Amino acid sequence: MDLLRSMPLGLYLEQPLTWLHHLDARVKLGWLLAFLLTPVLASHWWRLGLVAILIIITLAARIPLRVWKQQMGWLLGFSFLVFIVTAIAPDGLAVQYQPRLPSGEITKLEPTTSPERQPWYNPFGWGTATPPKPSPAPPVAPGGYSYILFDQGPLKITRRSLDLGIRISTLLFTLIYSTNLYLLTTAAEEITAALEDLMSPLRRLKVPVTEITLTLTLSLRFIPLVLEETQNLIRSVRTRAINWKKLGWRGAVKIWMAVCERLLQNLLLRAEQIANSMQVRGFTSPNQHKVQWHQLRLNRWDWLALAGLVLLCASRLVWGAEV
Repeated sequence: MDLLRSMPLGLYLEQPLTWLHHLDARVKLGWLLAFLLTPVLASHWWRLGLVAILIIITLAARIPLRVWKQQMGWLLGFSFLVFIVTAIAPDGLAVQYQPRLPSGEITKLEPTTSPERQPWYNPFGWGTATPPKPSPAPPVAPGGYSYILFDQGPLKITRRSLDLGIRISTLLFTLIYSTNLYLLTTAAEEITAALEDLMSPLRRLKVPVTEITLTLTLSLRFIPLVLEETQNLIRSVRTRAINWKKLGWRGAVKIWMAVCERLLQNLLLRAEQIANSMQVRGFTSPNQHKVQWHQLRLNRWDWLALAGLVLLCASRLVWGAEV
């Protein structure tokens, strides 16, 4: 079992280099924020359009099939399952609420209507029977509007449940896959360099921007180490051929607690080794030993991507608002 490959979410794709890799990290961060913020209070057509844009970008970038099939395929299936479950679930509008007061007290509180008076020539109403008043027909909306879209047996789909299904499934896909696509085509050093450049005005407020970005860089670099240590410990447990049935649940819990303790010790040891290596190299503060991995410069493709971002935001304001 290789955790570094069986858990592909959030990993950087080193080869092949696509046109998404060559875009500036700040531009891609702007697109990521657009995918995360524009679905708020947006129509379902706009949400479906964002899903289509993400799929088109993935196919246009020519990302290998083995990569996006594991990431986008499972996520699309899970989002479709969430859509089906939400669409056939009750929408909560047809619930019959129980009155707070008993029926006897409700009838006492209802106003009593005076009986209809009979004419002077027939004060007792003999021989005359007043026909019951027909109940008014329910209003029919123009254009054949129907709140219930599908009703067959136990399955019932209404307009509200369908709208909720589209909202939840598209929001789930957009939030997860847009972030994953950004991490897939952007190195950790590029992300931190872009954040440091965008947060540079905060230095006037004495915010430690360089320290924050350095901490983010170390944390992103530490994630593969965590996966590697977890993978090594799981392999060590599997090679010992432990009979879990004879151990019972108490013995299994003791073993896994020991494994977790060993994992924590290994991670602390790795962190101490990284700190010692930085001290040996004379690293005292990020400002004095600043290492710039990437030169952030906007080329013509970056300006073209920024123009597309502006068009996307303008389209959201004009056509994407919730009705």
